[in-house]
Amino acid sequence: MSSCDTCPSNGSCSTEQKKTCTIENNPLNHVKKIIGVMSGKGGVGKSTVSALLAYELLRNGYKVGLLDADITGPSIPRLVKLQNKRITSSSEKGMTPITAAGGLKVMSTNFLVENEDSPVLWRGPIIGNLVKQFWTDVIWGELDYLIVDMPPGTADVAITVMQSLPMSGIIMVTVPQDMVSMIVSKAVHMAEKMNVPVLGVVENMSYIKCPHCNETIDMFEYSGENFMSENVKILCKLPMSQELIHFGKTGITGVSDDILSEFSSVINVVTDLK
Repeated sequence: MSSCDTCPSNGSCSTEQKKTCTIENNPLNHVKKIIGVMSGKGGVGKSTVSALLAYELLRNGYKVGLLDADITGPSIPRLVKLQNKRITSSSEKGMTPITAAGGLKVMSTNFLVENEDSPVLWRGPIIGNLVKQFWTDVIWGELDYLIVDMPPGTADVAITVMQSLPMSGIIMVTVPQDMVSMIVSKAVHMAEKMNVPVLGVVENMSYIKCPHCNETIDMFEYSGENFMSENVKILCKLPMSQELIHFGKTGITGVSDDILSEFSSVINVVTDLK
């Protein structure tokens, strides 16, 4: 069995790409689509959007995995209530991801360290190799979607993810603030140079709603509508709200119908992928 046989991109990449492709695939895994969630910058809610996307796909009846590729700053285990879980053994076939509520399969560096707050003091090449292993040496099995919570920035690890995983597309996360949008635009241009489709943008912390009169108040004066290429559109605008701040405590059940309705445009663009 060739690497192409188990690749989610099989049949959609060019012949030339097949000749030069270095992506390795685990024959035990059959992952249909891989979606990266990226920002280019930390602190914009990328991990929350990753978890929200994974759980919404799960609620729509899909088989979903969530890979925490932010090796040195993993936050996914806490967001999906797995912060006390550890992987203590593995077989010759590979590591088995830990299962969260609803059947979500999750892999993170924090499952491999002694304590949740133990730092990962590794250099770039080692970190990049671990990201590859999270794809090749983890038994994901049958998945409709693997969501990858990408590290911030456009350096080694982000490049490794895009080169080592057959990405189907990327969702960008930003906040409507001039400096942040400029940095996120770098990530957009990086994805374009790496020939990974940018499916759209989630504008997080876009506004707040007054709890008394329900008036919408913009968090920033700047709007990020046109800070990127014409082909990249803002899919939804999420508020700064207690329910998203406390997502790790309440899970998807604590997210209001209004927010889920707004987020449905992200689900649609992901599930419409051929």
